[in-house]
Amino acid sequence: METLTTRREHKKAVTRQALAGAALRLAMEHGLDGVTVEDIADEAGVSRRTFSNYFTSKEDAVLDADRQRMRALVTLVQARPEHECAWQALRASTADLYRDRPLPDVEWMAQLRLLRRHPSLLARQAGDQVALERDLTAVLVLREPDEEVARLMAATFLATIRTGIALWLEGGGKQQLPGLVDRLLGRVVVQGT
Repeated sequence: METLTTRREHKKAVTRQALAGAALRLAMEHGLDGVTVEDIADEAGVSRRTFSNYFTSKEDAVLDADRQRMRALVTLVQARPEHECAWQALRASTADLYRDRPLPDVEWMAQLRLLRRHPSLLARQAGDQVALERDLTAVLVLREPDEEVARLMAATFLATIRTGIALWLEGGGKQQLPGLVDRLLGRVVVQGT
């Protein structure tokens, strides 16, 4: 039974990835407004109904890779050694995330450029950032019991990451993103570290 469940989960993950990849490719080729859910489903070789089982909109499909990275980051922070303070856990988890995902990730760069051109994507990403801040705070409060400090730390961390990504994109990717982000995170003065 476990093998069947594992195969089913693998098939779902492959379908989800195919849909997200198709959405991003098509949006890059035709612009977000020039792509329909039907186009994405056709490109991925599935039905419109199957698309709806995975995503509520084409915007959700385009942002899926970013959301996967966010979930991975929260998981990495949770898995850090208990003796690390919250900021150390965040910083080390970011290094782990970049180490596990080769950079530059072409799909991610394409998504970032697409985001800058479409306000509807930026609005959804802003909502995702609020959810990520909440999730990070919930994990950080286990290391930093003062919830206000944990929340401030999560918000500061995310602002620092966004700044690093913006500087990296504006610089044409000439600097190594992991090094740039780590340098910026190191410049933040955090109480108790």
